[in-house]
Amino acid sequence: MIRLAHLSDLHFGGENGAAVAAARAYVNAGGVDLTVISGDITRYGAPEEFVAAATWLEGLRGPRLVTPGNHDAPYFAVPQRLFAPFRRFMARIGPADAQGYVAPGLAVRGVNTARGAQPRMNWSKGQIARRQVARTLKAFASVPADDVRIVVCHHPLAEMIGGPMTARVWGGAAAARAFSEARVDLVLSGHIHAPFAWPYPFADGRTYAVGAGTLSVRERGVPPGFNLVDIERAAIRVAALAWTGSHFEPYRTWSLDRR
Repeated sequence: MIRLAHLSDLHFGGENGAAVAAARAYVNAGGVDLTVISGDITRYGAPEEFVAAATWLEGLRGPRLVTPGNHDAPYFAVPQRLFAPFRRFMARIGPADAQGYVAPGLAVRGVNTARGAQPRMNWSKGQIARRQVARTLKAFASVPADDVRIVVCHHPLAEMIGGPMTARVWGGAAAARAFSEARVDLVLSGHIHAPFAWPYPFADGRTYAVGAGTLSVRERGVPPGFNLVDIERAAIRVAALAWTGSHFEPYRTWSLDRR
């Protein structure tokens, strides 16, 4: 079995301090093969927020993959947001454009769906370019057929049904179809601040979108929390854990059939 911890939207600068500390302790207790953080590690992309985020990450044991979110582009330093939106992220956290992790039986690829600016009023919404999809699929081309393939991005490529907000990802439907046809197993995301899991309606229907909640005080009707993803031979089991104020406990669970 492969176990992932899937965290998102920590929003340092507006984090739930107790929940963030407990999540790191949970991961550090062992049993997690990879920690995935699908963006919005800061609240406003401010330098001090990245310092706090980097300090927290340095105390996290084991391998990790972190992809940016729209909040990781500076909100108030407009020139930097326009011309170098992820400079602070790259200086403190790591690569912004694409991230990768490979281990026996597992291949994970991060894709940046956030933009510092775009030709619409709400620049916080997502985009995924065809070249990003092509580069991701090229990275998976040499992966053994039975290995688990996972894409990580901040914005859900398809909207959460009944969700508290939208992602409206330009290129999202085409990317979801391409990943499905390429037999990607999971697409992990955040942004919505609510957990979900369902299959994309493409190919064999066994490429799944999985979203994690938030560990910040920016709750949207769901307690702070994160996901545990257990990958077994026949199924992928997702448990959304919720912070009670003293510990994490299951909030929702899903069992997803593998191809």
